[in-house]
Amino acid sequence: MGDGALVLNGSRVWNVGALCRAIADALDARFNPVAVAGEIAGFTRAASGHCYFTLKDDSGQIRCAMFRRAAALLDFPVREGDRVEVQGRLGVYEARGELQLVVEGMRRAGQGTLFEQFLKLKAKLEHEGLFDAARKRALPVMPRGIGIVTSLGAAALHDVVTALQRRVPHIPVLVVPAAVQGEGAPRELIQALSCLYARATAMDLRTMPIDVILLVRGGGAMEDLWAFNDEQLARTIVDSPVPVICGVGHETDFTIADFVADLRAPTPTAAAELVSESRQAWLGASCLLEDRMTAALELFADRQAQRLDLATARMGRPSSLASRQRLKLQALEQRAHHAVHVAVQILTTGLDQQQQAFAMACTQHLKHQHDRMDRAGLRLGLLDPSLVLQRGYAWLTLEDGGTMVSLDQAHPGAQVCATLADGKVDLRVLGTRLI
Repeated sequence: MGDGALVLNGSRVWNVGALCRAIADALDARFNPVAVAGEIAGFTRAASGHCYFTLKDDSGQIRCAMFRRAAALLDFPVREGDRVEVQGRLGVYEARGELQLVVEGMRRAGQGTLFEQFLKLKAKLEHEGLFDAARKRALPVMPRGIGIVTSLGAAALHDVVTALQRRVPHIPVLVVPAAVQGEGAPRELIQALSCLYARATAMDLRTMPIDVILLVRGGGAMEDLWAFNDEQLARTIVDSPVPVICGVGHETDFTIADFVADLRAPTPTAAAELVSESRQAWLGASCLLEDRMTAALELFADRQAQRLDLATARMGRPSSLASRQRLKLQALEQRAHHAVHVAVQILTTGLDQQQQAFAMACTQHLKHQHDRMDRAGLRLGLLDPSLVLQRGYAWLTLEDGGTMVSLDQAHPGAQVCATLADGKVDLRVLGTRLI
């Protein structure tokens, strides 16, 4: 089997590595991203900058790894016994076959209220189907216009515009500013998106078309990105008439907007690159297409020239063409006459044969019937009573004409008539005896 599993006696037999990967995939689909609270134990920092520790409580523990990039963002020293809340992704460390939590963020315990709200809203919207892949749309191959929603002072705007100018300077871009942090940020983001939606659905040909929207901002703490976890903003993104790419924060940052968008980009720059196929790539594709079209046109022209040459050759000597057609007509006429003659012969021969066969069948039938009559006459002759009488037997009848066949019918003094081969004799019964 392609997934590394075999079938033995009707049961699936896994390769160890394949089983570890399958478990990791199941954990990722069921839990990630996940937040866990517990107590630090066995904390160590390797020379590589990666951190390893165990997160435990009274009822269990789990091994954790915090890689150098995430560890560098810690804003407090981690000590043995600290109560912390971590955010990360569950997986399986295949080399040891151990369950492992890869920690992407950590804070002291008691700061997890926002993350609890995040998880509740995530579960609610996921249950409604707002995260389903089937609902999301594919990006346009070559958008006519790109809309951007972000803060005018954000570094993310500079990164996105720079990438678009470098890769697709011919595509127009419309920036609609909005606050990306603070209490009023969700409302401004919704208003900016609604403005672009109106552009995307406008029927006025003078209006710049919008085929895709980039919702971007740089990285930060959860509090800084909280505007992108707003429920109304999430529903506004879902209602977009065109695909929306969300590029908020760094690769390890996740917001509700990421889950409901048609596509999540790990960074704002990556969001710009997803909708801006390089100009050089399009020029190369255009040149290739031009070469193919030129070759196809040349081949078409050559074939048409060959057809023209053939037609010219045929029409150059019309008398020759007429002569060939006349010969073909004569040949067809001869074939038709011959076919009729052969058909008549076959029909005549068939009728003669059928007549002969019918006469023969009648003769055989009559002979058969005569033979049957002769045999029947012979059998009837053998049954003739006169032949029996000629051998010395007599046929006795009583006075009432009945045939005498038993002594019980022969009473003394009874009149009996005996029929012989050449006449009859009247007799009287004198007596009877058994023989």
